[in-house]
Amino acid sequence: MAASRPAAGPPVLVRREQVADGEVAHITLNRPAARNAITVTMARMLTEALAAAADTRVIIVRGVGGTFCAGGDFAEVAALRARGPAALRELFDAFGDACELIGRMPVPVVAAVEGYAMAGGFELVQSCDVALARDDAVLADNHLNSGMIPAGGGSQRLPRITGVPRALGHILTGDRLTGAQAAQWGVIYRSVPAAEFEAALVSLIVSLASKDPAAVARAKHLVRAGLALQLADGLALETETIIEHLASDVAPASAARSAGRGAPDGRGEA
Repeated sequence: MAASRPAAGPPVLVRREQVADGEVAHITLNRPAARNAITVTMARMLTEALAAAADTRVIIVRGVGGTFCAGGDFAEVAALRARGPAALRELFDAFGDACELIGRMPVPVVAAVEGYAMAGGFELVQSCDVALARDDAVLADNHLNSGMIPAGGGSQRLPRITGVPRALGHILTGDRLTGAQAAQWGVIYRSVPAAEFEAALVSLIVSLASKDPAAVARAKHLVRAGLALQLADGLALETETIIEHLASDVAPASAARSAGRGAPDGRGEA
């Protein structure tokens, strides 16, 4: 977590950008003096910004000042702690709401990770659908280094991403990972050299925005929902979803043609 300092402007900025296949929403954490540390207000504004961007093709979450997010704001936590458990719950519920909303949204949410993604910032990265980081970014669940424990879902999401040995080892030690190491662990989708980061982010945005929105939403739902199911139930959900997709009015005509078209070796592409 980071100590609180005066913020410059609203703690969350939102802008929309038109790309070839639709709109992209850029959501920026904007507390640069505090390394974009999370407060109740920021968490609530993040949730509002995400919900308002549900009609776009892609949502990008990043931080200003070369830092993604340093975690929860120390001063805010101290003030809430003085008010009691109910006040503390305001922060963790507000941040949890934002992270949970990402998983439920039909739009792919991308974390663009530069600088530090620590504690709650790292948990926000884990919540996003796709994370692209600079090789030199620094990611860590370092809660225990300051006598804290994960509070934004890290104790539950990280073991599901990396497996228990790596997740528990990381949480207990608080060791830092570079962006390149986080990609090797499978915590993020990909890391790239600093000089290539912006170009790689644009390429990723264009690729995601070009996909059929209904197919994207259903694929995302299958993966997210399947994590809570037994394999047999997940497979059954997949079958029902593809049938629903191909039978729907929103499925592109090319999908039906593709499903029936054989690959060069004579087998269907599905």
